[in-house]
Amino acid sequence: LKPDAPGLGRRTPVRVAATADGRGLARVRLEVVQGDRVHVVADKSYEPRPAWAFWGPRTERAELRAEAGADNVPGLKAGDVVLRVVAERAGTWLLHPAPVVQELKLTVRLSPPTLAVVSSQHYVAQGGAEVAVYRVGPTSVRDGVRVGDWFFPGYALPGGGAQDRFAFFAVPYDMSDGTKARLEAEDEVGNLIELPIVDKFFPKPFPRDRITLEESFMSRVVPEIRAATPDLSDRGSLLENFLAINREVRAQNAKVLADLAGRSQPRFLWKETFLAMPSGKVMSSFADRRTYLYQGKEVDQQFHLGFDLASVQNAPVPAANAGVVALARYFGIYGNTVVVDHGYGLMSLYAHLSTASVTPGQEVARGETLGQTGATGLAGGDHLHFTMLLQGLAVSPNEWWDAHWIEDRLVRKLGAALAFTPPAGESGKRPKASGKKAGAPKKAPPKKAKPKRR
Repeated sequence: LKPDAPGLGRRTPVRVAATADGRGLARVRLEVVQGDRVHVVADKSYEPRPAWAFWGPRTERAELRAEAGADNVPGLKAGDVVLRVVAERAGTWLLHPAPVVQELKLTVRLSPPTLAVVSSQHYVAQGGAEVAVYRVGPTSVRDGVRVGDWFFPGYALPGGGAQDRFAFFAVPYDMSDGTKARLEAEDEVGNLIELPIVDKFFPKPFPRDRITLEESFMSRVVPEIRAATPDLSDRGSLLENFLAINREVRAQNAKVLADLAGRSQPRFLWKETFLAMPSGKVMSSFADRRTYLYQGKEVDQQFHLGFDLASVQNAPVPAANAGVVALARYFGIYGNTVVVDHGYGLMSLYAHLSTASVTPGQEVARGETLGQTGATGLAGGDHLHFTMLLQGLAVSPNEWWDAHWIEDRLVRKLGAALAFTPPAGESGKRPKASGKKAGAPKKAPPKKAKPKRR
């Protein structure tokens, strides 16, 4: 008899396993007992082996899964309760075994943790980030901000009290209503409290782009990526292999990034504005909605979740801020890639590198060279694909490049917890747009790269 929590809440999952030899099981029943009230939450009977047979089908082992709590047990109140499982074994003509009974004493808890928002003016744009400071009650075991399918966990506020917490959160690039974001706290039996957290939301239309797939491009990138992705099966044609990479490998890469966030260090590893690539021209922007065409027909659509920044070929790529290298390897659609952890689920990603000069676990300083730009992965030419990640979700780098945004949106709420010191003259410094359609080749001297869209 194993409940999934140390008590009962609104709907606590319970697992029961029973075994019997001889003719096998006849019946298993799960009851909730409080005072003189008994409520059956699960009851299942089984067909035993015939009493006259020495062999034949029987149920030697059975498992029941049920939920027990205030939502499905009428009149259940906070306080002591007993979970009881009754297992009956099939008897014989002469023997009728008594039921086996097992009981477990628990406590019913129906009140969620207390939760209070401490910070104010939570203004967030579509594809952008924010931070919330709040206080939870002592019964909370999980807290953070939920935005659609994304959950952004809370952390202990550095220098704060025992119940003081904060959470970075973001509204995904593909969510047009950020007001549904909720700050939440949950206790160990699943009692949940939710509070609205977004004061102002700014929807943002992202650019759309159309990319014509050419045989020469696919012939170059597909074999490279397939060679580095041995579990990707051959789909029979160049186009189908490209689409498998653009869809399946892209999704696999996204999952790895989300998993990577779970190992982010719970401390601030940075204290300055995030750097953009020096002299990098913006060739494609964050969250461009790309439509892929082949022989005049639409074959795929994907979001471009970062900035494509172009300089000279094999340009040095600096770390946007201090941190610890979380990933440095060939990484699917991104080619040679470095991911730097900046703490509390915040990371930066540098893709399509020709070479990487760092290794996982290595501490890097702001501006330290991580590698050189290149055209590995799904890249049409030499450039850097750069993005910021929050719990694995790509968010707009524009905000993190802006010292004013960091001071106004983060430092004002976090206070001394974030020892931010913006470098002189770098407030609001961002890469310059190329003035051309996203991803179009750039006119440059012969030694310059001609970046193309990924």
